[in-house]
Amino acid sequence: MGEYEVSDVPGQIIDYIARDSKGHILSQKEHITKGKFSFMSEVYDAYEICFISKVPPHQRGIPQEVSLVTKKGVETKSYEGIGEASKLKPLEVDLKRLEDLSDSIVRDFVLMRKREEEMRDTNGKSENTLQAQNNMIMF
Repeated sequence: MGEYEVSDVPGQIIDYIARDSKGHILSQKEHITKGKFSFMSEVYDAYEICFISKVPPHQRGIPQEVSLVTKKGVETKSYEGIGEASKLKPLEVDLKRLEDLSDSIVRDFVLMRKREEEMRDTNGKSENTLQAQNNMIMF
């Protein structure tokens, strides 16, 4: 979920496209200047949001400024709407928000721990390879 705003340059047209790491298109729009976008995914992944400036052949391209604000996870939920739909008291809505936030933090720590282990494995393999090469050079 996010918002964007692109500076106006006469003759230049801006499109945006959002993709996941496999290249699947999650969201796209043509001829944009200002607006919002959103997409959902069930998996943790890297996403790219590209803004493409199209310039007519007879015109020289001019740099454009793009303002982009993104939100993810718990930030995107409307807890007021959830509270109204479930007829929750304000304190219960706050408790639900804190519960979701703590779940998000736990998931982030699990992912960081997994990355740390992967990096440690990579460093160990690199160290062993370098030691083997150094031993071969000495003999």
